[in-house]
Amino acid sequence: MSQTENSAPKTESHDPKVPAAWAEFMRQGWGDRELDLPRHPVADHAARRRTALAEAFPGDRLVLPAGTFKVRSNDTDYRFRPDTAHTYFTGNQTSDAVLVIDGDEHVLYARPRSDRDSDEFFRDRQYGELWAGRRPSAKEIGDSLGIEVRHVKDLPSFDDERKTRDVFTDDDLGRVASEMRLVKDEWEVGELQEACDITALGFTDSVQEWDRVLEFGERWIEGTFFRRARAMGNDIGYDSIVGGGSHATTLHWIDNTGPIEPGSLVLLDMGVENRNLYTADVTRTLPVDGTFTPLQRDLYDLVYAAQEAGIQAVRPGAAFLAAHDAAMSVLAHGLADMGLLPVSAEEALDPDSKVYARWTLHGTSHMLGMDVHDCGKAADSAYRDADLAEGMVLTVEPGLYFQEDDLLVPEELRGIGIRIEDDILVTADGFRNLSDSLPRTSGDVEAWMAAQRR
Repeated sequence: MSQTENSAPKTESHDPKVPAAWAEFMRQGWGDRELDLPRHPVADHAARRRTALAEAFPGDRLVLPAGTFKVRSNDTDYRFRPDTAHTYFTGNQTSDAVLVIDGDEHVLYARPRSDRDSDEFFRDRQYGELWAGRRPSAKEIGDSLGIEVRHVKDLPSFDDERKTRDVFTDDDLGRVASEMRLVKDEWEVGELQEACDITALGFTDSVQEWDRVLEFGERWIEGTFFRRARAMGNDIGYDSIVGGGSHATTLHWIDNTGPIEPGSLVLLDMGVENRNLYTADVTRTLPVDGTFTPLQRDLYDLVYAAQEAGIQAVRPGAAFLAAHDAAMSVLAHGLADMGLLPVSAEEALDPDSKVYARWTLHGTSHMLGMDVHDCGKAADSAYRDADLAEGMVLTVEPGLYFQEDDLLVPEELRGIGIRIEDDILVTADGFRNLSDSLPRTSGDVEAWMAAQRR
């Protein structure tokens, strides 16, 4: 838990000494104001979610912390991002807060702005207003989020005989909290659409700066996309993957230190997290020269056909794995046609074989929402082994990856990695592609790159 108001401010050894006269002077003559904040659009949704969560655990006390700062190095912290479950059930994004649900009583214990009669506001590097910025008051948090707010220093010890469940340690509470996020409401779909729209702008920014990309390599795309994410959203939803050339065959290549070389491909897996913490997750594979070579086009078109088959398999009542199975069938047959499989495509697709996966590696889909891999604690029976339902949002992202040192493929294939990924909403009668503003076919990709580079 965070420090209380009575504890010493967080300072560093190189901070100057604070004489009593200076401290006394600093505690005087400050105005104080409460901001009149509008009610947050998530407030009513969050209240309904808390009620449903309480009903799932009758008689139990539920505790959902926001978390606190994490050290980046020595005396510097990462920018704070609250725990997803905490924010889903409150809307709160301030650090060191704790939601307690006890039957019909829902209380947010928060760390509000510091009082002016303490040294915290001008000395504390972590919470002080003059160091870290103005934290909202308890009243401002409560008015905005529509929940009772008390100071976190008053958080009870919960040492009675009642059962208390903490979402960080209680598997059942974590599971239910994840499963409640599987189906998105209309407001959440709007948030995800916004994240996808900003993400598309970030991809476009990157291509518009292609001359700089060729000069500075993968780092330039990472930085360009991050600029758009911070300008219009909260952050990136995950470390951007910018894989030029053979780096594209490393699934989670986030070093982004390599060159972008003419004649090769570059795989961009990037997503913006919007200001209400919903993230997109989109991948495009682009020809560095703006035009695919015949070999690159053939491989790209095969991955596109697999992705299109996967997307078309998305509908209410279909198995979650339907998109994966459809995409893998296309890829396996394509690999067979290329003469790479040691058995027929049908034999390779047998669950007891899967030898085709040497070149596909990963699953085709995962749920998407406030976490890029959303609902991660949900039971298999509600997620991986379940059927899709209207309101779910999942990725469809097949890929082909030929490693540089793979001696079982022709030399001209080695070092090529291709993935295409979109964010798909399950609708009442099928699906909607939330990220379809970015081109997908090889011809459309080439035309788009040409238009942006004029």
